[in-house]
Amino acid sequence: MVGKGVIEGQKVILAKPITYMNASGESIRPLADYYKVDIGRELIVVSDDITLPPGQIRIRKKGSAGGHNGLKNIISQLGSENFHRIRIGVGEKPKGYDLINYVLGHFSKEEMPLMDEGTRRAVKAAELMLSGEVDQAMNLFNRKVALTENERVDLHEGIDRSPGRTGRI
Repeated sequence: MVGKGVIEGQKVILAKPITYMNASGESIRPLADYYKVDIGRELIVVSDDITLPPGQIRIRKKGSAGGHNGLKNIISQLGSENFHRIRIGVGEKPKGYDLINYVLGHFSKEEMPLMDEGTRRAVKAAELMLSGEVDQAMNLFNRKVALTENERVDLHEGIDRSPGRTGRI
C-alpha cells in the first residue's frame, strides 16, 4: 500500500508493505528505485522493537538490524545499513509466549495508551527528520521512558497476544 503527500514541506511516499515483515525489503527496493530515493538521506523505516518498552521510540541514522529479521531483509535488499529508522517498542515477550504470536498479537488495554503515545511521538520524530533535523529528533525522542516494576508487571497481566492480527504498528 502506497500513499503520497506533503509533510513539513517535503514530498513523501508512505509505504506499508503487504508482505510479511521479514520480506519488507522486497517491497522497499523497487519503490526506492522507481522514485530514485537517496536511501541515506530520504528513507525512514519504522519498525517494532521487542527490546524497548511499549511505546518507547528509538531513532537511528543507520546501523545493523539488531536481530530484527525485517530490517535484515531491508538491509540485504538495499545493500546498505545507511538509512534512517524509527523503532517503536512493543515490550519484551513474556516467558512462555511464542515470539511470532507475540509480535502479531493484540496489545493489552494497559499497553494501548503507551502505544498511542509512542505512535504520536514517532510521527513528531518523523516530521523533524523530514525537515532535516535528524539529530534534534534523536536528542528529543531517544530518551528512556522509565517504567516502575509495578508498571512492568501490570503490562504483562491479562495480556492478549492471540494470533490473527498482523501489522501491529
